[in-house]
Order: sequence, then C-alpha cells, then structure tokens
Amino acid sequence: MNWQGWAEIALTLGLALALGWPLGVFMSRVWNGEKTWLDPVLKPVERVFYAASGVDPNKSQSWLGYGGSLIAFNLFGFVLLYAMLRLQGVLPLNPQGFAGVTPDLAFNTAVSFVTNTNWQSYGGETTMSHFTQMAGLTVQNFTSAATGAAIAAALARAFAGNKLSAVGNFWADLVRTTLYVLLPLSIVFGVALIGMGVVQNFAASVTATTLDGASQVISVVPAASQLAIKQLGINGGGIFNANSAHPFENPSPLSNLLTAVAINVLGWAAFFAFGRTAIGRKDIRALATAAMVILAAGASVIYVTEAQPAPALVAAGVDNPVYMEGKETRFGIAATAAWAAQTTGASNGSVNGMHDSFSPLGGGMAMLLMILGEILPGGVGSGIAIMVVMAVLSVFVAGLMVGRTPEYLGKKIEAREIQFAMVALLIVPLSTLGFAALTVVWPGALSNLFNPGAHGLTELLYAYTSATANNGSAFGGISANVPWWNTTLALAMLLGRFVPIVAVLAIAGSLAAKPKLAPSAGTLPTQGTLFVGLLIGIIIILGALQYFPALALGPIVEHFQVLEALGAH
Repeated sequence: MNWQGWAEIALTLGLALALGWPLGVFMSRVWNGEKTWLDPVLKPVERVFYAASGVDPNKSQSWLGYGGSLIAFNLFGFVLLYAMLRLQGVLPLNPQGFAGVTPDLAFNTAVSFVTNTNWQSYGGETTMSHFTQMAGLTVQNFTSAATGAAIAAALARAFAGNKLSAVGNFWADLVRTTLYVLLPLSIVFGVALIGMGVVQNFAASVTATTLDGASQVISVVPAASQLAIKQLGINGGGIFNANSAHPFENPSPLSNLLTAVAINVLGWAAFFAFGRTAIGRKDIRALATAAMVILAAGASVIYVTEAQPAPALVAAGVDNPVYMEGKETRFGIAATAAWAAQTTGASNGSVNGMHDSFSPLGGGMAMLLMILGEILPGGVGSGIAIMVVMAVLSVFVAGLMVGRTPEYLGKKIEAREIQFAMVALLIVPLSTLGFAALTVVWPGALSNLFNPGAHGLTELLYAYTSATANNGSAFGGISANVPWWNTTLALAMLLGRFVPIVAVLAIAGSLAAKPKLAPSAGTLPTQGTLFVGLLIGIIIILGALQYFPALALGPIVEHFQVLEALGAH
C-alpha cells in the first residue's frame, strides 16, 4: 500500500466521473429529442427504424403503456435469445462446433443478459459460438443498457413536467439511446481496444508452443466488439471465462485503466443527464456526491484490506508476505481494488481478480456495495433511478422528523410514491435472503458449494446478491451450472430487474400528473452537505442493516476466525 496505489484508485474513479459530465449533457439532449451533432448521419437511420416498426416517436405513453412496451420488448428478446442458445449447434459462425446448451442453462443465460445481469454459469470460450456471442449476447448488452436509460428518462420527465398524463415513448427512448449514445461510443472504444491488443477475429483457436516445447490450443474470439459494450453498457459478461483477467481481453495497463473507467462512465453520465432533463442539476450533483463518497470509501476498504500481509504466510513466519492471491498480478493490488469497487458499485460484474480469494473483509465490502442497491453509480439509467428513489425516501423521513413538507425536485411526495418506493427497495433483500435461505435447506443444493462454514455462506449470499442486484459478478466457489442454481438465480434476476422497473415507472406516472411546485419556506433543501449526509445514512440503513445478521455469519465471522488462527500462531 503506497501513494501510487492511492493515486491510481483516485485517477480511475475521478476520470470516470469527469468524463460522465459531458456525456451526460449529450445523453440528456438525446432523451429530450434536442438537436445533436450526430443528427445529419443518424436522423435518417432513426426514421427508418420508426417507419419499419410503425412507431410514432411523438406519441407519448402513460406509465402503464410505457411499462407494457418495455416488458413486451424484453420478453421478445428473452424468447429470441433462448431459442438461439438452444439451437446454437445448427446456427452459423460456429467454428468450434459447439452444441446447443441445456434448457436450464439457456433459461439462466437468456434471463441474465436480458436483465443486464450477465451472470455466467459457463465458460464463454468453451460454450458459446461466435454467432451466439455476437447476435445474441452482444445485442442484449445494447438493448438491456438502453432499457435502463429509458427508465431514467421517463422518471426525469415526470419531475420536469407539470400535470402530465404521459412519461414519454419507450420505443423512441430505446432507439435513440442505442443509436446516438451506445453504438457510436462502442464503435470508437472497440476500435481503440483492438489497437491496444484485444483480439477480434472469427477463428476458432490458435496453437502456441510453450517454453518447454509443448503444444497449447488457445481460443480466440471476436472479443473487442463485445468488451466495448459490456463495459460501456455496464453489463459485465466476459467472452472469456477469466473475464478481464484474460490477457486477450485486457492486455496492458492502459487497457486495464480505460476498461475500468468505462465501467462507470455512462452510469455517471445518466446522473448528469437526469439532472439536466429534470431541471434539478444541483440536486442531482448532491446525489452524485453521496454515491462517490460511498464508492470511494468502499474502494479504500478493499485496498487497505487486500494490501495487508497474507494471513497464512504470516502464520508460517514468511518475511514480507504479500497478499497476491486472487489479484491481477500484472497490474497490482490497487488496480484490482479499484476494479472490484467499481464493478460492484455499478451493476457491471466484470472482474480482473477473483473475489473468492479476497480477504473476508475485502470480499465482504464488494458484496456490500451491491447490497446498497447498485447506485454507485449503478447501471445506465437504472442506477440514478434507484438513487432518486432513495432521495424520495430521504425527504420523506426528514419530513417525518422535522415537520418539513416532503417535496423533491418540485413534486410533492405522498403515500403512493412511498409505497412504490418501498416495493422497489424491499424486493432486493426479499429475493436475496429468501433464495439464500431456501438454498440452505433445499436437499442437495449445498453440494455445489466448494467451501463449508462462513466462507461457503459468503459464496452463497454473494451469488444471490449479485443476481438480484443485476450485477453478475461471481464470488466463485460454486459450481452453478446445475438446474437448481440456474433456475433460482434466474428468478432472482427477474425479480431484481422488473419489480423495481415497474415500481419506478409507477412513481413516474404519479409524479408526472402532479403540478410542478416552486420551493417554499417549508421545503427541505436537497442540494447541500446536510442532505448528502442524510442520504448516505438512509442508504446504509436501508441497505446494510437489513443484511447485517447474514453478513455477521459470513464475512464478519470469517474475519474473526482468521484473527483467531493468527493468534494461535
């Protein structure tokens, strides 16, 4: 642990936030249908999409219509991807000759990519064909990210509007976000990744000769194109089983820095886009400040804990024991810590280290960042949407304590908004802890855990937390490609994705119909340090404390077991 490590973490977090601001302004213009510099090229293409699908982009939808369109589109995407996975063996671009995957794995994978989770119960380079990777998984990386952005756009319009009956047009938001934001950025980033050495070809494999003269077959795939959108879209699913620890996917310190920054950049952009669209820039900057404070604290905890001497080596009396198990040895502990915090603070899930090998507190912090709601900054659009829900609850709690009028961004907060806010937030612990408890007692389910005791409980909790939070990162230590895990994890992903979406859209519909109010003497200020502190407190109370008993039996007790073992030596 040194100042260079701290500087690297600060650079990675700060660069993502700084780049998010101009991209957020552009994203807001796209949401609002304002003129952009890409219009001369993309406007005709956009019109072709509308004409082909019979969509009138100027026809706004109620929250029910908007939500119905969103669910129908995602259901169609699920069916298409499921069929592609099952029929993979007879589809083109399959030089490896991979067969179609089993029904339970196809169900899990289709749900995973449609929900922006990208949990993978398989090894990418040994299971999926080039066609499945490109036409199936990569396409869903675009559409699931655009779906998240659409939610934020609808909610922002609800705050900006005055007695509206509609929240926008889902199809227009989907097309414009994909066409103007995700696709151009992914093309530029993908080309840059190829220039940095990330592989992009259609071969099945290459054969290398090792230093001792043996022959080694190495899979090569069209990785750069999927890597670009998996990071920018905050998806996370790796085309290689080792994810971003694989040198073909992450070949250099520069690629590591830029792909780590890409994890968060559009999440922050959605924060700033929301503020501009909802006419509440200062208020949303307060939310971004709270998110960055928690994220930076999480990255710091992971760095400090992972930079400590390896307990087993200390017990063995080794001089200067460095704790490098599970770390990206090419880039160091700081790079691994920064990535672990960013990938779990966002709903990304890509990894350049193995969280299962982290110290108990380091792995526990990675899980805690997901538990807090994937709002640091979370997914593209979905992160800011849930953060606004947290802000709504904060002003409501403050109003109860001090008698202030519960208002946020000019809209009065009443019982309906609070009811749906609680639905959006409580589904996460209900799904995570419910499925974890069911797995503990289900006959045979625990046989797929590789570790007993506290560490095994952490593996189990992390899996269902990652699925419900639509993160997708795997703690490791689980052989998850079996019917029980594939099915229950997929159900957790569906609950964690679509229940909050429907709740947020219901809040948007309710707020849109209300008049836009000017701040009064009774309005709680939501732009300053006091509100940032209140918001952080609400996030921690609603997130961490619900899980404390489970965390106490997992990573916390494992930490004390390690200390006890060291004390015995």
